[in-house]
Amino acid sequence: MKTFSSIKELLSVLNREHKLIIALFEKRKNLSYKYDHALELVDFDEDKIRILIDYAVIRENGTNLELDDQFLQFFEQVLEVNEEINVSYINEHIQNIRHNILYYLQENNETRKYGYLRQVKNALRKIGIIALRNVVDLNRNIDHAFKNEPNYKIKKAKLEHLDEKRHDIYALIGQTDQLISGEDELTFFKVASDEELNRIIIILKSQLNECQHNLIDIQKQIIEFLNRIKYHSGVIEKLRQIKYLKDQFTLKSKTNILEILGENNAIIFEANPVFPLKLSLEVIQTDSEILDLIGKISKKIRSGAKVTQSLAGSISDEYLETQTEEEFQINLDEVKNGFLAGSNNLFDFILNYNFDKEVSFDERITIYCQMVSQYDSLFKITDAYNSRQDVEFAIIYPK
Repeated sequence: MKTFSSIKELLSVLNREHKLIIALFEKRKNLSYKYDHALELVDFDEDKIRILIDYAVIRENGTNLELDDQFLQFFEQVLEVNEEINVSYINEHIQNIRHNILYYLQENNETRKYGYLRQVKNALRKIGIIALRNVVDLNRNIDHAFKNEPNYKIKKAKLEHLDEKRHDIYALIGQTDQLISGEDELTFFKVASDEELNRIIIILKSQLNECQHNLIDIQKQIIEFLNRIKYHSGVIEKLRQIKYLKDQFTLKSKTNILEILGENNAIIFEANPVFPLKLSLEVIQTDSEILDLIGKISKKIRSGAKVTQSLAGSISDEYLETQTEEEFQINLDEVKNGFLAGSNNLFDFILNYNFDKEVSFDERITIYCQMVSQYDSLFKITDAYNSRQDVEFAIIYPK
């Protein structure tokens, strides 16, 4: 396996084959991305794919290709689309802070002391960001597991596992809060205190407080979901028993189902009512139009005449000719996935999006409005506004 000799070489290779890398990243949830499809994106030059494989940017799995885990995790973390909850990052940064505090207190050289202080500040910043991101991913994974997992046993196991993750995050947040406000490292924060460090600690405390409140709500949600799973699984088990007894023709003899159904007064068990329309004699005698209609009907019945309908003429061959009409439709789901994978604001993203046909400025505004109305829960709608061609719009980013 080759290694990149410089950042310039790394960026050059990634930029040259950016189409293939983007396609692999967007299809990362799929189990396979065919080698033949990749060839189309590199102009059927197999050497370009071989270079990426040699540098371990992508991996070859039979006839399929996929991004290497190292680059995949890098892209997901930078773009903030990683759904994996990894609490070990917070623990590593806590340990890193403790070591650098110890080095700072034992170091006499001011330059090296500042280097240790700088590493403490960087680790404190990262802890707040990672904690918030883990809480967001935890909430999303809980909702996804409950709504999309069809197997009740697996669904329950996933929620219990995510609850353990919630407990781990809560414990690490408590350790971090004790680190910056407890007595263990009180000497360091008094000696090394400066304006930037104080500002970082204030922001970090606010972030940890927000995480703790969200984790309380998540705990309530997990308990509610587990109770609903328990109830639904019990209902399904009863239905299976009823189905088994019905198939064995012993449902009536072994259960009191007839008695229960007889006591149930739900509307679904009632027969559909029929309300015949009967006109009152007073209306018939006073309304001249009704009298005329009754007279015409009576006359037709007495005469016994049958009304024959004239036959329609033959259909012209012009109406039988097959004509096809093509209509271009925009896949909003595909546009949404592309937007969530990037970092640009929604209006500029749609304005610069490459559709399969020419789309006017007014049509792109319509697409912008449709995206906001359908996928607002996935977007971060800010209070900032901007305008283009006399059109004012809100600045919206992916969550």
